[in-house]
Amino acid sequence: MTSIWPTIGVPLAVLLATLAATGRVRAWLERRAILDRPVERSAHQVPVPRGGGLALMPVLLAAWLALALAGRAPSGAAPVAALAAALALISWRDDLRGLPAGLRLACHVAAVFAGLAFLPPGAVFQGLLPPLLDRAATALLWVWFVNLFNFMDGIDGITGIETAALGVGIPLAAALAGRADDGSAALALSAAAAALAFLRWNWHPATLFLGDVGSVPLGYLMGYLLLALAARGLWAPALILPLYYLADASLTLARRMLRRERFWEAHRSHFYQRAVAADDDHAAVARLVLAGDAALLLCALLSLAHPLPALLLACAIVAAMLALMQRRARRAA
Repeated sequence: MTSIWPTIGVPLAVLLATLAATGRVRAWLERRAILDRPVERSAHQVPVPRGGGLALMPVLLAAWLALALAGRAPSGAAPVAALAAALALISWRDDLRGLPAGLRLACHVAAVFAGLAFLPPGAVFQGLLPPLLDRAATALLWVWFVNLFNFMDGIDGITGIETAALGVGIPLAAALAGRADDGSAALALSAAAAALAFLRWNWHPATLFLGDVGSVPLGYLMGYLLLALAARGLWAPALILPLYYLADASLTLARRMLRRERFWEAHRSHFYQRAVAADDDHAAVARLVLAGDAALLLCALLSLAHPLPALLLACAIVAAMLALMQRRARRAA
């Protein structure tokens, strides 16, 4: 029973604590008038409190640190949680006052390079690259994941859904692959539990936004868990599980660069954003992401036996998701 408690009990405690903390943080943000006010690129019509990460992240990081101190987590969990806490503080400053894009990126890069030392041993790119290039490519991928996780937090419910899908999929893939649990399961499930609790306020119509204080460190933690999964040899599920987020953000960035747009500035040209513009139905698009993530989870499990066919199927699923979003966008046009 004691061996099951960290994997089940800690995420449950995170769920309850996040539920309790989020309502109080929301009330505090309202009193302080820390609001996301609608502008031309916004997907909402009324001011909404921004900074829900102030409730979610302390609870989640406390759980990671508690698991690490109890010896129930990988050795890198505590320093990675500390680095995520630093990113949360910097991102909160950005939420309040705004920081130059270059400074934000420099902080992300510094946190990633520091975090590389705490990934489990193993080649993330499975020996396709020399060790030094493997580390460099891993850092680049991690920095991009932190940023795309932030970019994709643009409509109600989407980040909670994605985090929950990753938090459930990572330990499930490792367990079905027969990998001994090094404590990562409790870390991932705790992230899923915190995200599910946050959906209580963030489902459409949202009464609270996560803010950079939540999305940036969440992207950092989920990136760490995915890269650790790949380093343990499970590269296919590590790639398949976040494939929709990777595709939407990467294709949008490439399209904006080809058009010579100021791609580092905020915009509303992601597939999911243009899909919402059709009728302002955040919930419909979020449900599409949920269905797609569920299908990707099944593909990730299939990849344990048949990696390449599963990856091709996952690509087809993501292509279908993007096509459906594009179809909704054409209605708005």
